[in-house]
Amino acid sequence: MNLIRIGTRGSKLALAQAQWVKARLEEKYPGLDVRTVIIKTSGDRFLHTPIQAIGGKGIFVKEIEEALLREEIDLAVHSLKDLPTEIPSGLAIAAIPEREDSRDVVVSRARQALKDLPRGSKIGTGSLRRRAQLLNFRPDLVVVPIRGNVDTRLSKLDRREIDALVMAAAGLIRLGCADRIGEFLGPEICLGAVAQGALGLETRDVDAAADLVVFMHYTATAVEVAAERAFLRRLGGGCQIPVGARASVAGPDLEMTGVVADPDGRKLFRGQIKGPAQDGEKLGQELAERLLREGAEEVLVTKEKIRAHGLQ
Repeated sequence: MNLIRIGTRGSKLALAQAQWVKARLEEKYPGLDVRTVIIKTSGDRFLHTPIQAIGGKGIFVKEIEEALLREEIDLAVHSLKDLPTEIPSGLAIAAIPEREDSRDVVVSRARQALKDLPRGSKIGTGSLRRRAQLLNFRPDLVVVPIRGNVDTRLSKLDRREIDALVMAAAGLIRLGCADRIGEFLGPEICLGAVAQGALGLETRDVDAAADLVVFMHYTATAVEVAAERAFLRRLGGGCQIPVGARASVAGPDLEMTGVVADPDGRKLFRGQIKGPAQDGEKLGQELAERLLREGAEEVLVTKEKIRAHGLQ
């Protein structure tokens, strides 16, 4: 294989991630022709519409996966948290590189901690998961729905349209904007999304490109995100569920925390589980089932609830 075409979204973050993969391939295989193909997804076309209204999970990957299946590209670079828990027939996640920081962070003009923001402060996020956990911690805050790329969100903060943002640390770090971070949020305040901070390198399931990228695969990260995705899958999987999860491999064991919350933050179910890392997916499923038994099923989000909270 002399040519590999990488499909990616056109945002700065997506291009930075694709460029990182491109550089690794060129370093590993001198002479390999690596090209980047920008593909506009549904999530990119409807920037002023809440994610949940467009269709939730998959809106940032569907068109890219279709291009893979049509053999217009050979490799897709995704933020793994955007990938639905079920992969289309004919495709496979060929490699999962080592994860970047999986935490959420607070970005504010004065670099204040979340606990120090004045009552009634406007916090921007487009995530139901963040909304729920923020309001559980600080019900006096006003959570403002916000969409757009990292630059767009930071610009709205700088123009004083909002008082603070809650964003993923990984995106800011990959874009060289780590200096904007005011506080890293602990999991007891705001647990990250399933697979947050991880990349998924997707190829056709039988294709030479899969063999080319396997050297980037990082086993510990793959085990962690498999457990987290199993947790989400058991809950019904998607952006319409305020769910957070983080699994960590420590030697032969895997520890995992999961949370399911009501969008208004009044009800929040949190649990932990530990066991052999080789049983990661089983542990993720068991944790989901435990939270469901404890009452989490009552707060799983429906479209009606989303409308009721002004998110659609």
